[in-house]
Amino acid sequence: MISKQSTGERLLLEELADRWRCLPEAGPVRYDETQRVWQVLDHETVATVLADPATYSSELSALAPTQSDFETFTQGNFVAMDPPEHRKLRTLVSQAFTPRVVQGLGPRIEAVCARLLDAVADRDRFDLVDALAYPLPIIVIAELLGIPAGEHRLFQEWASVLFGGDQLGEAPDMADLERALEAIAPTVREMNGYMLDHIRARRANPGDDLTSRLIAAEVDGVRLADQEMVGFVALLLVAGHITTTALLGNAVVTFDRHPGTDAALRADPSRIPAAVEEVLRWLPPFPELGRRVTRPVVLGGHDIPADTMLMAHLGAANRDPARFTAPDVFDVTRSPNPHLTFGHGIHFCFGAPLARLEARIALHMLHERFRTLVIPSYEDVAYQNPAVIVGVRHLPVEVSRP
Repeated sequence: MISKQSTGERLLLEELADRWRCLPEAGPVRYDETQRVWQVLDHETVATVLADPATYSSELSALAPTQSDFETFTQGNFVAMDPPEHRKLRTLVSQAFTPRVVQGLGPRIEAVCARLLDAVADRDRFDLVDALAYPLPIIVIAELLGIPAGEHRLFQEWASVLFGGDQLGEAPDMADLERALEAIAPTVREMNGYMLDHIRARRANPGDDLTSRLIAAEVDGVRLADQEMVGFVALLLVAGHITTTALLGNAVVTFDRHPGTDAALRADPSRIPAAVEEVLRWLPPFPELGRRVTRPVVLGGHDIPADTMLMAHLGAANRDPARFTAPDVFDVTRSPNPHLTFGHGIHFCFGAPLARLEARIALHMLHERFRTLVIPSYEDVAYQNPAVIVGVRHLPVEVSRP
Protein backbone atom coordinates (compact mmCIF):
# COMPACT_ATOMS: atom_id res chain seq x y z
CA MET A 1 0.00 0.00 0.00
CA ILE A 2 1.08 3.59 -0.43
CA SER A 3 1.95 3.91 3.26
CA LYS A 4 4.62 1.23 2.80
CA GLN A 5 6.55 3.52 0.48
CA SER A 6 9.56 5.31 1.92
CA THR A 7 9.12 9.06 2.42
CA GLY A 8 9.93 10.91 -0.78
CA GLU A 9 10.45 7.73 -2.79
CA ARG A 10 8.56 7.18 -6.01
CA LEU A 11 7.88 3.82 -7.57
CA LEU A 12 9.45 3.53 -11.01
CA LEU A 13 6.17 2.28 -12.46
CA GLU A 14 4.32 5.28 -11.07
CA GLU A 15 6.97 7.63 -12.44
CA LEU A 16 6.46 6.12 -15.88
CA ALA A 17 2.68 6.45 -15.60
CA ASP A 18 3.02 10.13 -14.64
CA ARG A 19 5.38 10.70 -17.57
CA TRP A 20 2.95 9.10 -20.03
CA ARG A 21 0.11 11.19 -18.63
CA CYS A 22 2.02 14.43 -19.17
CA LEU A 23 3.41 13.68 -22.63
CA PRO A 24 0.39 14.95 -24.63
CA GLU A 25 0.36 18.37 -22.91
CA ALA A 26 2.07 19.96 -25.93
CA GLY A 27 -0.20 18.17 -28.40
CA PRO A 28 -0.93 14.70 -29.78
CA VAL A 29 2.30 14.58 -31.81
CA ARG A 30 5.72 15.63 -30.52
CA TYR A 31 9.40 15.30 -31.36
CA ASP A 32 11.51 13.62 -28.69
CA GLU A 33 14.83 15.46 -28.71
CA THR A 34 16.53 12.83 -26.55
CA GLN A 35 15.78 9.84 -28.75
CA ARG A 36 15.39 11.89 -31.95
CA VAL A 37 12.12 10.29 -32.94
CA TRP A 38 8.56 11.49 -33.47
CA GLN A 39 5.96 10.30 -30.96
CA VAL A 40 2.23 9.90 -31.56
CA LEU A 41 0.33 10.11 -28.28
CA ASP A 42 -3.45 10.19 -28.66
CA HIS A 43 -5.62 7.09 -28.99
CA GLU A 44 -7.17 7.95 -32.36
CA THR A 45 -3.90 8.74 -34.13
CA VAL A 46 -2.04 5.79 -32.61
CA ALA A 47 -4.81 3.46 -33.79
CA THR A 48 -4.68 5.06 -37.25
CA VAL A 49 -0.92 4.60 -37.47
CA LEU A 50 -1.07 0.96 -36.38
CA ALA A 51 -3.88 0.22 -38.85
CA ASP A 52 -2.00 1.59 -41.88
CA PRO A 53 1.04 -0.63 -42.61
CA ALA A 54 1.42 0.84 -46.10
CA THR A 55 2.19 4.29 -44.70
CA TYR A 56 3.68 3.23 -41.35
CA SER A 57 5.86 0.22 -41.95
CA SER A 58 6.96 -2.35 -39.35
CA GLU A 59 10.06 -3.14 -41.40
CA LEU A 60 12.67 -1.03 -39.62
CA SER A 61 15.96 -2.51 -40.85
CA ALA A 62 16.84 0.67 -42.73
CA LEU A 63 16.58 2.76 -39.55
CA ALA A 64 17.78 0.36 -36.85
CA PRO A 65 21.19 -1.23 -36.19
CA THR A 66 21.67 -4.75 -37.50
CA GLN A 67 23.55 -7.85 -36.40
CA SER A 68 23.93 -10.90 -38.63
CA ASP A 69 22.98 -13.53 -36.04
CA PHE A 70 19.93 -11.54 -34.97
CA GLU A 71 18.80 -11.02 -38.58
CA THR A 72 18.91 -14.78 -39.22
CA PHE A 73 17.17 -15.50 -35.94
CA THR A 74 14.19 -13.25 -36.73
CA GLN A 75 13.37 -14.42 -40.26
CA GLY A 76 9.98 -15.73 -39.13
CA ASN A 77 9.18 -12.77 -36.89
CA PHE A 78 6.18 -11.43 -38.79
CA VAL A 79 5.79 -8.57 -36.29
CA ALA A 80 8.63 -6.88 -38.18
CA MET A 81 7.13 -7.54 -41.62
CA ASP A 82 4.66 -5.81 -43.91
CA PRO A 83 2.14 -7.42 -46.28
CA PRO A 84 2.32 -9.63 -48.25
CA GLU A 85 5.11 -11.41 -46.33
CA HIS A 86 3.36 -10.74 -43.04
CA ARG A 87 0.10 -12.22 -44.28
CA LYS A 88 1.77 -15.39 -45.57
CA LEU A 89 3.64 -16.15 -42.36
CA ARG A 90 0.83 -15.22 -39.99
CA THR A 91 -1.63 -17.36 -41.96
CA LEU A 92 0.71 -20.36 -41.86
CA VAL A 93 1.38 -20.01 -38.14
CA SER A 94 -2.33 -19.49 -37.44
CA GLN A 95 -3.04 -22.96 -38.81
CA ALA A 96 -0.96 -24.46 -36.00
CA PHE A 97 -1.40 -21.96 -33.16
CA THR A 98 -5.20 -21.72 -33.14
CA PRO A 99 -7.52 -20.25 -30.48
CA ARG A 100 -8.62 -23.82 -29.76
CA VAL A 101 -5.00 -24.81 -29.07
CA VAL A 102 -4.63 -21.89 -26.65
CA GLN A 103 -7.88 -22.62 -24.81
CA GLY A 104 -6.86 -26.27 -24.55
CA LEU A 105 -3.82 -25.19 -22.53
CA GLY A 106 -6.00 -24.15 -19.57
CA PRO A 107 -5.70 -27.39 -17.56
CA ARG A 108 -1.96 -27.56 -18.19
CA ILE A 109 -1.48 -23.92 -17.09
CA GLU A 110 -3.37 -24.74 -13.89
CA ALA A 111 -1.16 -27.77 -13.29
CA VAL A 112 2.04 -25.79 -13.82
CA CYS A 113 0.80 -23.01 -11.50
CA ALA A 114 -0.05 -25.59 -8.85
CA ARG A 115 3.40 -27.18 -9.06
CA LEU A 116 5.19 -23.85 -8.87
CA LEU A 117 3.12 -22.69 -5.89
CA ASP A 118 3.60 -26.05 -4.17
CA ALA A 119 7.33 -25.28 -4.20
CA VAL A 120 6.74 -22.29 -1.89
CA ALA A 121 4.00 -23.91 0.19
CA ASP A 122 6.12 -23.78 3.35
CA ARG A 123 7.15 -20.14 2.99
CA ASP A 124 5.43 -16.98 4.15
CA ARG A 125 7.71 -14.80 1.99
CA PHE A 126 8.98 -15.46 -1.51
CA ASP A 127 9.79 -13.69 -4.77
CA LEU A 128 6.67 -13.84 -6.92
CA VAL A 129 8.64 -13.34 -10.15
CA ASP A 130 11.14 -16.11 -9.40
CA ALA A 131 8.50 -18.47 -8.04
CA LEU A 132 5.68 -18.00 -10.54
CA ALA A 133 5.57 -15.08 -12.99
CA TYR A 134 8.85 -15.89 -14.74
CA PRO A 135 8.87 -19.72 -14.97
CA LEU A 136 5.14 -20.22 -15.68
CA PRO A 137 4.99 -18.93 -19.27
CA ILE A 138 8.41 -20.35 -20.13
CA ILE A 139 7.36 -23.83 -19.06
CA VAL A 140 4.05 -23.55 -20.93
CA ILE A 141 5.77 -22.45 -24.16
CA ALA A 142 8.50 -25.09 -23.91
CA GLU A 143 5.93 -27.84 -23.32
CA LEU A 144 3.80 -26.50 -26.18
CA LEU A 145 6.79 -26.78 -28.51
CA GLY A 146 7.60 -30.30 -27.33
CA ILE A 147 10.83 -29.35 -25.55
CA PRO A 148 11.91 -32.01 -22.99
CA ALA A 149 11.28 -30.95 -19.38
CA GLY A 150 14.96 -31.20 -18.49
CA GLU A 151 15.78 -28.51 -21.06
CA HIS A 152 13.17 -25.92 -20.05
CA ARG A 153 15.86 -24.10 -18.05
CA LEU A 154 17.57 -23.22 -21.34
CA PHE A 155 14.56 -21.15 -22.35
CA GLN A 156 14.67 -19.35 -19.00
CA GLU A 157 18.36 -18.56 -19.46
CA TRP A 158 17.87 -17.35 -23.02
CA ALA A 159 14.95 -15.12 -22.14
CA SER A 160 16.91 -13.62 -19.24
CA VAL A 161 19.66 -12.54 -21.64
CA LEU A 162 17.37 -11.41 -24.47
CA PHE A 163 15.15 -9.23 -22.28
CA GLY A 164 17.42 -8.27 -19.39
CA GLY A 165 18.31 -4.90 -20.91
CA ASP A 166 21.51 -4.74 -18.86
CA GLN A 167 23.43 -3.18 -21.76
CA LEU A 168 20.96 -0.33 -22.25
CA GLY A 169 20.24 2.95 -20.54
CA GLU A 170 16.69 4.22 -20.08
CA ALA A 171 16.87 6.24 -23.32
CA PRO A 172 19.22 4.25 -25.55
CA ASP A 173 20.67 5.65 -28.77
CA MET A 174 21.74 3.68 -31.85
CA ALA A 175 25.22 3.03 -30.44
CA ASP A 176 23.66 1.54 -27.30
CA LEU A 177 21.44 -0.70 -29.42
CA GLU A 178 24.39 -1.88 -31.50
CA ARG A 179 26.33 -2.81 -28.36
CA ALA A 180 23.30 -4.63 -26.96
CA LEU A 181 22.88 -6.68 -30.15
CA GLU A 182 26.53 -7.68 -30.08
CA ALA A 183 26.25 -8.67 -26.42
CA ILE A 184 23.29 -11.00 -26.97
CA ALA A 185 24.61 -12.46 -30.25
CA PRO A 186 26.14 -15.59 -28.60
CA THR A 187 22.81 -16.37 -26.93
CA VAL A 188 20.98 -15.87 -30.23
CA ARG A 189 23.37 -18.28 -31.97
CA GLU A 190 22.90 -20.89 -29.24
CA MET A 191 19.11 -20.67 -29.35
CA ASN A 192 19.06 -20.66 -33.14
CA GLY A 193 21.13 -23.86 -33.31
CA TYR A 194 19.11 -25.57 -30.61
CA MET A 195 15.75 -24.84 -32.24
CA LEU A 196 16.97 -25.87 -35.71
CA ASP A 197 18.04 -29.22 -34.26
CA HIS A 198 14.67 -29.59 -32.52
CA ILE A 199 12.75 -28.80 -35.72
CA ARG A 200 14.78 -31.29 -37.75
CA ALA A 201 14.20 -33.97 -35.12
CA ARG A 202 10.45 -33.32 -35.32
CA ARG A 203 10.53 -33.52 -39.11
CA ALA A 204 11.96 -37.02 -38.75
CA ASN A 205 9.66 -38.00 -35.88
CA PRO A 206 6.52 -35.81 -35.70
CA GLY A 207 4.72 -35.59 -32.38
CA ASP A 208 1.63 -33.99 -30.87
CA ASP A 209 3.14 -30.56 -30.31
CA LEU A 210 3.21 -27.09 -31.83
CA THR A 211 6.54 -27.69 -33.58
CA SER A 212 5.09 -30.66 -35.47
CA ARG A 213 1.97 -28.67 -36.36
CA LEU A 214 4.10 -25.79 -37.66
CA ILE A 215 6.01 -28.23 -39.87
CA ALA A 216 2.74 -29.60 -41.28
CA ALA A 217 1.06 -26.19 -41.80
CA GLU A 218 0.48 -25.40 -45.49
CA VAL A 219 -1.26 -22.64 -47.44
CA ASP A 220 -1.49 -22.81 -51.26
CA GLY A 221 1.35 -25.30 -51.33
CA VAL A 222 3.62 -23.09 -49.21
CA ARG A 223 5.09 -24.27 -45.91
CA LEU A 224 7.25 -22.65 -43.27
CA ALA A 225 11.00 -22.95 -43.74
CA ASP A 226 12.98 -24.16 -40.74
CA GLN A 227 14.50 -20.74 -40.08
CA GLU A 228 11.06 -19.10 -40.25
CA MET A 229 9.87 -21.49 -37.56
CA VAL A 230 12.84 -20.51 -35.40
CA GLY A 231 11.85 -16.86 -35.83
CA PHE A 232 8.32 -17.65 -34.73
CA VAL A 233 9.66 -19.40 -31.62
CA ALA A 234 11.59 -16.21 -30.84
CA LEU A 235 8.35 -14.27 -31.25
CA LEU A 236 6.61 -16.66 -28.85
CA LEU A 237 9.25 -15.89 -26.25
CA VAL A 238 8.13 -12.26 -26.42
CA ALA A 239 4.39 -12.60 -27.02
CA GLY A 240 3.85 -15.62 -24.83
CA HIS A 241 6.47 -15.29 -22.15
CA ILE A 242 7.86 -11.92 -21.18
CA THR A 243 4.46 -10.23 -21.63
CA THR A 244 2.86 -12.64 -19.16
CA THR A 245 5.72 -12.21 -16.69
CA ALA A 246 5.36 -8.43 -16.80
CA LEU A 247 1.57 -8.59 -16.68
CA LEU A 248 1.49 -10.76 -13.55
CA GLY A 249 4.05 -8.65 -11.72
CA ASN A 250 2.35 -5.41 -12.74
CA ALA A 251 -1.01 -6.77 -11.60
CA VAL A 252 0.22 -7.67 -8.12
CA VAL A 253 1.96 -4.29 -7.73
CA THR A 254 -1.04 -2.34 -9.01
CA PHE A 255 -3.53 -4.23 -6.83
CA ASP A 256 -1.29 -3.64 -3.82
CA ARG A 257 -1.00 0.07 -4.59
CA HIS A 258 -4.78 0.45 -4.76
CA PRO A 259 -6.21 -0.62 -1.39
CA GLY A 260 -9.37 -2.68 -1.58
CA THR A 261 -8.75 -3.94 -5.12
CA ASP A 262 -7.45 -7.35 -4.14
CA ALA A 263 -10.27 -7.86 -1.63
CA ALA A 264 -12.87 -6.91 -4.25
CA LEU A 265 -11.48 -9.45 -6.71
CA ARG A 266 -11.42 -12.16 -4.06
CA ALA A 267 -15.05 -11.41 -3.25
CA ASP A 268 -16.00 -11.60 -6.93
CA PRO A 269 -13.52 -13.66 -9.02
CA SER A 270 -15.59 -13.00 -12.15
CA ARG A 271 -14.00 -9.54 -12.16
CA ILE A 272 -10.50 -10.94 -12.77
CA PRO A 273 -10.67 -10.79 -16.60
CA ALA A 274 -11.69 -7.10 -16.50
CA ALA A 275 -8.99 -6.44 -13.90
CA VAL A 276 -6.38 -7.99 -16.20
CA GLU A 277 -7.49 -5.66 -19.01
CA GLU A 278 -7.20 -2.64 -16.72
CA VAL A 279 -3.68 -3.64 -15.68
CA LEU A 280 -2.81 -3.91 -19.37
CA ARG A 281 -4.19 -0.41 -19.96
CA TRP A 282 -2.51 1.02 -16.88
CA LEU A 283 0.98 -0.46 -17.41
CA PRO A 284 1.55 -1.74 -20.96
CA PRO A 285 4.68 -3.95 -20.92
CA PHE A 286 5.80 -2.51 -24.27
CA PRO A 287 4.55 1.10 -24.15
CA GLU A 288 5.91 2.15 -27.56
CA LEU A 289 5.80 0.55 -31.01
CA GLY A 290 8.16 1.76 -33.72
CA ARG A 291 7.09 2.41 -37.28
CA ARG A 292 8.92 3.72 -40.36
CA VAL A 293 7.11 6.45 -42.30
CA THR A 294 7.11 5.37 -45.95
CA ARG A 295 5.93 8.67 -47.48
CA PRO A 296 5.70 12.30 -46.32
CA VAL A 297 2.75 12.76 -43.95
CA VAL A 298 1.20 15.48 -41.82
CA LEU A 299 0.37 14.43 -38.27
CA GLY A 300 -0.89 16.81 -35.60
CA GLY A 301 0.10 19.75 -37.80
CA HIS A 302 3.69 18.51 -38.18
CA ASP A 303 5.31 17.62 -41.50
CA ILE A 304 7.03 14.25 -41.10
CA PRO A 305 9.27 13.16 -43.98
CA ALA A 306 9.61 9.67 -45.42
CA ASP A 307 12.03 7.24 -43.80
CA THR A 308 11.49 8.78 -40.39
CA MET A 309 11.18 6.72 -37.23
CA LEU A 310 7.78 7.19 -35.59
CA MET A 311 6.89 5.82 -32.15
CA ALA A 312 3.23 5.00 -31.45
CA HIS A 313 3.00 5.59 -27.70
CA LEU A 314 0.56 3.07 -26.23
CA GLY A 315 1.15 4.25 -22.66
CA ALA A 316 -0.05 7.75 -23.48
CA ALA A 317 -2.86 6.57 -25.79
CA ASN A 318 -4.21 4.35 -23.01
CA ARG A 319 -4.71 7.47 -20.88
CA ASP A 320 -6.39 9.59 -23.54
CA PRO A 321 -9.37 11.37 -21.90
CA ALA A 322 -11.07 11.53 -25.29
CA ARG A 323 -11.31 7.72 -25.24
CA PHE A 324 -11.40 6.77 -21.55
CA THR A 325 -13.58 8.11 -18.77
CA ALA A 326 -11.40 9.13 -15.79
CA PRO A 327 -8.27 7.73 -17.48
CA ASP A 328 -6.07 8.41 -14.45
CA VAL A 329 -8.22 6.21 -12.23
CA PHE A 330 -7.37 2.52 -11.96
CA ASP A 331 -10.80 0.86 -12.28
CA VAL A 332 -11.08 -2.94 -12.41
CA THR A 333 -14.72 -2.62 -13.47
CA ARG A 334 -13.89 -0.45 -16.51
CA SER A 335 -16.05 -1.40 -19.50
CA PRO A 336 -15.52 -0.99 -22.34
CA ASN A 337 -11.75 -0.88 -22.16
CA PRO A 338 -10.38 -0.29 -25.68
CA HIS A 339 -6.73 -0.12 -24.64
CA LEU A 340 -4.08 -0.53 -27.32
CA THR A 341 -1.57 -2.52 -25.27
CA PHE A 342 -1.72 -5.51 -27.61
CA GLY A 343 -1.60 -3.28 -30.67
CA HIS A 344 -4.18 -2.76 -33.40
CA GLY A 345 -4.73 -3.87 -36.96
CA ILE A 346 -2.80 -6.64 -38.70
CA HIS A 347 -0.11 -6.68 -36.02
CA PHE A 348 -2.46 -7.22 -33.08
CA CYS A 349 -0.40 -9.30 -30.65
CA PHE A 350 -0.44 -12.95 -31.64
CA GLY A 351 0.28 -14.05 -28.07
CA ALA A 352 -2.48 -11.96 -26.45
CA PRO A 353 -4.92 -14.87 -25.85
CA LEU A 354 -2.20 -16.94 -24.18
CA ALA A 355 -0.98 -14.05 -21.99
CA ARG A 356 -4.54 -13.27 -20.91
CA LEU A 357 -5.31 -16.91 -20.11
CA GLU A 358 -2.13 -17.40 -18.09
CA ALA A 359 -2.67 -14.19 -16.12
CA ARG A 360 -6.30 -15.00 -15.30
CA ILE A 361 -5.47 -18.53 -14.15
CA ALA A 362 -2.43 -17.44 -12.13
CA LEU A 363 -4.28 -14.64 -10.33
CA HIS A 364 -7.21 -16.92 -9.56
CA MET A 365 -4.89 -19.56 -8.11
CA LEU A 366 -3.01 -16.98 -6.03
CA HIS A 367 -6.33 -16.01 -4.48
CA GLU A 368 -7.19 -19.65 -3.85
CA ARG A 369 -3.85 -20.43 -2.19
CA PHE A 370 -3.39 -17.29 -0.10
CA ARG A 371 -5.81 -15.41 2.11
CA THR A 372 -3.62 -12.31 1.75
CA LEU A 373 -0.75 -11.39 -0.56
CA VAL A 374 1.04 -8.08 0.04
CA ILE A 375 4.31 -6.39 -0.84
CA PRO A 376 5.94 -5.72 2.55
CA SER A 377 8.57 -3.25 1.28
CA TYR A 378 8.95 -1.53 -2.05
CA GLU A 379 12.61 -0.94 -1.28
CA ASP A 380 13.13 -4.63 -2.08
CA VAL A 381 11.34 -4.50 -5.46
CA ALA A 382 13.67 -4.51 -8.49
CA TYR A 383 12.46 -3.25 -11.85
CA GLN A 384 13.16 -4.20 -15.43
CA ASN A 385 14.89 -1.67 -17.67
CA PRO A 386 11.91 0.34 -18.97
CA ALA A 387 13.76 0.83 -22.28
CA VAL A 388 13.16 -2.88 -22.86
CA ILE A 389 9.98 -3.71 -20.95
CA VAL A 390 7.84 -2.19 -18.20
CA GLY A 391 7.67 -4.61 -15.30
CA VAL A 392 9.35 -5.94 -12.19
CA ARG A 393 12.46 -8.10 -12.13
CA HIS A 394 12.08 -9.19 -8.50
CA LEU A 395 8.93 -8.90 -6.39
CA PRO A 396 9.20 -10.14 -2.77
CA VAL A 397 5.73 -10.77 -1.33
CA GLU A 398 4.36 -11.80 2.03
CA VAL A 399 1.42 -14.22 2.20
CA SER A 400 -0.98 -15.75 4.67
CA ARG A 401 -2.98 -18.91 4.07
CA PRO A 402 -6.61 -19.80 4.76
